[in-house]
Amino acid sequence: MKKSHIIGIVVIAIAIFVIISTAGDASTYVTFNEAKALFESGSNKKVHVVGQLKKNKHGEIVGVEPSDDKLTVTFLMIDNNQQTNKVFYNKPMPPDLKQSEQVVVIGQYKDDVFYANQILLKCPSKYEEESLQVRAVN
Repeated sequence: MKKSHIIGIVVIAIAIFVIISTAGDASTYVTFNEAKALFESGSNKKVHVVGQLKKNKHGEIVGVEPSDDKLTVTFLMIDNNQQTNKVFYNKPMPPDLKQSEQVVVIGQYKDDVFYANQILLKCPSKYEEESLQVRAVN
């Protein structure tokens, strides 16, 4: 067998190993109900939950409570199925949390609280195009 064939087989084997090892760490997008069901079934798998911070009838964000020492934060989040749940984040509050349009929390559900290890924020973009006024020229 030629050296190039052996090198090709080794490269393919390494690629397959990398794909298999990273596939086990991939988490899935679920709702709070699905995260709770996973916890109750004994799963320790980390999941993504997508939603928004809870707002009152005036559109103001409610339920965001940083700890006294500002090292942790809890907040109320509404998932895509409109279910509200308390989220605990064991790190300081991200600076743009209250300005975010959408929040993705990554972690596990336990004891009626979602414990987030990581938070991803989608903030309003200052680069979005504004509507353009088009004027007809005669």
